[in-house]
Amino acid sequence: MNASSTLLPAVVRPTVEERAWLSSDHCAGPVLELLGALGWAIVDTPEANVHCTSPDGRVYVGWLPEDTTAWKRGIVWQVRVIPADAEPWVQEFGPYTPSEAVAGFIATLVATPSR
Repeated sequence: MNASSTLLPAVVRPTVEERAWLSSDHCAGPVLELLGALGWAIVDTPEANVHCTSPDGRVYVGWLPEDTTAWKRGIVWQVRVIPADAEPWVQEFGPYTPSEAVAGFIATLVATPSR
């Protein structure tokens, strides 16, 4: 089957400047802004770690830049989920994962609560 080139989507090639977010800046801003806008409880510690809990208490997101246990395991982000009808699970992200990618993961997670 051949498709006319006019029916195919245009290829988008972002400029290098538009891809700056692909390298981590070690900033929690995009995730914390998202969770704050969603009404999550956000608590920061004197050590500069941040703990966030969803309104229903089933999802926890931790920004753990000063947690030595997390650093020993190579993580700075931890997402823990306690589903109503399934086994709990955890997703962790390392120090070089852009916070925009973590925010995208969380946005997708909360956008599809039935999964």
